[in-house]
Amino acid sequence: MKLEDLILVSVDDHAIEPPNAFARHMPAKYKGREPRVENHKGRDVWVFEEKATGYMGLNSVVGRPKEEYGMEPLGYEQMRRGTWDIKARVDDMNANGVLGSLCFPTFPGFAGQRFQSYEDRGVSLAAIQAYNDWHLHDWCNAAPGRFIPLMMAPWFDMQAAAAEVQRLAKQGVHALTFSDNPTVHGYPSIHNSYWDPLWKACADNDVVICCHIGTGVKAAHASDESPIDAWITSMPISISNSAADWIWGPMWKKFPKLRMALSEGGIGWIPYLLERANFTHNHHNAWTNSNFGGKKPSDVFNEHIITCFIEDEFGLRNLDFINVDKVTWECDYPHSDCTWPESANVFWKQSQHLSDEVINKITHLNAMREFSYDPFAILGRENCTVGALKAQAKHVSIEPACGMGGAAPLRDPERPVTSGDINKMFAAADAQTAL
Repeated sequence: MKLEDLILVSVDDHAIEPPNAFARHMPAKYKGREPRVENHKGRDVWVFEEKATGYMGLNSVVGRPKEEYGMEPLGYEQMRRGTWDIKARVDDMNANGVLGSLCFPTFPGFAGQRFQSYEDRGVSLAAIQAYNDWHLHDWCNAAPGRFIPLMMAPWFDMQAAAAEVQRLAKQGVHALTFSDNPTVHGYPSIHNSYWDPLWKACADNDVVICCHIGTGVKAAHASDESPIDAWITSMPISISNSAADWIWGPMWKKFPKLRMALSEGGIGWIPYLLERANFTHNHHNAWTNSNFGGKKPSDVFNEHIITCFIEDEFGLRNLDFINVDKVTWECDYPHSDCTWPESANVFWKQSQHLSDEVINKITHLNAMREFSYDPFAILGRENCTVGALKAQAKHVSIEPACGMGGAAPLRDPERPVTSGDINKMFAAADAQTAL
C-alpha cells in the first residue's frame, strides 16, 4: 500500500454550529425561543433561554500557527471557515485526505449536556430535536457519503429519548453522543436501570453510544501553578476511570448487541487497563460479587467498546493486546490536538510496521462496520483515497493563518503558561458574557 491509497475515516471531529443552525428546525410552538447567536460586548455568543455561552468556538484553532493555539476564538471571523461552513469543511477534509467524519456538537456540549438542565423540558427537547435535524439534513446530508451523523437525546425523559433514537435511526443515524459519567450532571449512574429504555433503543437500532472525553469526568488541574502542558497530557487518559466503570456496567448483559465508543481517548493505555481489570476480577470477585458469566472483563471491553486514536505510536505497536477490530482513527478537527493538514502523513509514518489488512481495518473498515457507514456505495471506492481526495483540493490553502485573534492568557516569558492562567481566562469570558 502507498500513502495515497489510504482511506481515512475519522470517528471524532467537531462542528461549530453556524448562526442559523436552529432557526429553520425549531417547531412552531417554540419559534423565537431557539438558540441564537448574539454579538455581546464585541464577541459572538450562543444564547438559549437567556443564558449565554463563554466561548462559542471552543479550542477551534485549526489553521493557526501553533504559537497562537492558546488564543480562544471569540467569533466566527476568528476561526477557519471549515469549522462552521459545510462546503469549506469538505474542502478541508479533501486537503487532509480524509474521506469521512463524525462530528460532535460544540455549543450544546460534546454530549448535548447543555440542554439537559433547563426547567422547561419542552423547549429543551425541541432544541435537541432541532439540533439533530440541522446536523443530519443541513450538515451531513449536504455532502452525501462524507459524514457519519451523530444524534443527541434528552436525558430527562427516557421515553422521549428512545423515541428520538428510533426517529433518527430510521433516517440512517447510528451514533448517539452521551456523557461518560452522567452523575456529574445530576443524573443517575450508568448502573441505574433508569437508562434501560435508551440502551434498548440503541441496541435495537444498531446505534453506538459515543462518550467523548470531558463530557463527564474531566482531567483534573493539579494546581493553578501547574503548567497547562501537564493537564493536556492527561486529558485523553482521564476517561480511563469511566472506561473501568462501563466495563462493570449491567447494560452489556441486558442488551448484548449494545456498543459504545471512547471518543478521543487514545489506545496506548488500554492494554494495561484490561490487564488490571482481569487481575481485579480474579483477585477480588470472591468478595465483591462481580459476575461476568464466565467471561473476563477484557472480553466485555473487547466485545462492546470501540476505541480511537489521533497519533499513538505505542498503541499501534501493541494492537495484539486489544481488539484490533474495534480500533478506529480520528482527526479531531478543528481542535489543537488535530494533525490537519498532515493527518495522512502522520498516520503513514506510524503505521509502516502494520499489514495492509490491519491498516484498512483501523483507517476505515472498522468505522464503516461499527457506524453503519458506506461511503463506497455513494462515491465509489476509487474516489475515496487520500490521493483522490487531495486531487480535489488543489484550490484549498493550507498555509497557517496568522493573527486571527481571540482571547489569550497573559504570558510571562520567564515561566510556562499555567492552569491558573487558563482558568482565569475562561472565568473572565464567563463574566463578560453574563446576561
